[in-house]
Amino acid sequence: MSTIRYKSPDYYQVDELLTDEHKLIRRTIRDWVNRAVIPIIDEANQHHAFPRHLVKELGEIGAFGPYIPVEYGGAGMDQISYGLIMQELERGDSGIRSMASVQSSLVMYPIYKYGTEEQRRKYLPKLASGEMIGAFGLTEPNHGSDPGGMLCKFTDQGDHYLLNGSKMWITNAPICDIAVVWAKDETGTVKGLIAERGMEGFTTPETLKKWSLRSSSTGELVFDDVRVPKENILPGVKGLKGPLSCLSSARYGIAWGVIGAAMDCFDCALQYSKERKQFGKPIAGFQLTQKKLAEMLTEITKAQLLAWRVGVLRNEDRATPAQISMCKRNNVKMALDVARESRQILGAMGITGDFPMMRHMMNLESVITYEGTHDIHLLITGNDITGENAFE
Repeated sequence: MSTIRYKSPDYYQVDELLTDEHKLIRRTIRDWVNRAVIPIIDEANQHHAFPRHLVKELGEIGAFGPYIPVEYGGAGMDQISYGLIMQELERGDSGIRSMASVQSSLVMYPIYKYGTEEQRRKYLPKLASGEMIGAFGLTEPNHGSDPGGMLCKFTDQGDHYLLNGSKMWITNAPICDIAVVWAKDETGTVKGLIAERGMEGFTTPETLKKWSLRSSSTGELVFDDVRVPKENILPGVKGLKGPLSCLSSARYGIAWGVIGAAMDCFDCALQYSKERKQFGKPIAGFQLTQKKLAEMLTEITKAQLLAWRVGVLRNEDRATPAQISMCKRNNVKMALDVARESRQILGAMGITGDFPMMRHMMNLESVITYEGTHDIHLLITGNDITGENAFE
């Protein structure tokens, strides 16, 4: 249904704010999602399987590090382009967008921003092409919303660092070739290191039995006296500023991505409501159905404008982390509400794999939690507008 007949809603003609290049990029990703993702994604979710064959294809269509300069394997695109790519990928599935989001914003971004020239040339082209898969290690079993309390640490052993600790809820962990890991040195200062698969003591057990993001590969990063070469440390940043700047980039991509999930749900519900007849007429003709559809479209439109404006500010290097938090929080909640309301329009049919609502809904239950929970983002906004820190 969505493959052949999908029509993205644009009630306020937001397309007029996009360039021809933006629209071409969106069309390229949308066509790929229709061809490569939509036909297989329900089965992947039903079987709790990450469709790994899509990784190289994601690299081929420029979905990894699209804003990274061309000289390092990226496409040199702007932030609006990155947002549109995330939107189209998440219309396919949040798990696919998560994989690309981590690769771009949480692995390639810190290496480009804070790494050495040698690190950039060694890792970024392979990450951009999909030849190499990356993971991002910040969250720990006992430290999620409070990353400053992390226990993962490394010590200077003269010619190398010795890394110990573990990270949890890590997208791409079981399949990653490298991981950008944030840990504390002997002084308690947070720094980033690049751990490589094959280093003795570095393991990545998979997290299974998930009811959400079932097509995404999730796991742990475990470090037991892992010897990390000194040239693998990211020298360009110290403290939590490093990982938090990465999260701002990822949260921005999420704010766009979830719009795609909401659009997919809305479009499917709209089509279904016009075709499904009860009491002698299409259910689209009943007031309560129209109320649901009108409210969904209103919220999608607001989210589109929020994401576009933050994208403009990011292009101008003026977007603040608090502005991005507001956008992520609003848009994810919007998408989750749209998924739930659209499922109701389909009734019992909405819970089947023939339609995308239930899958999107379950995925979005993770998205509303990761990279800053719904409540944490509210407190970030509260802190920004009052100057009072509610975290302490």
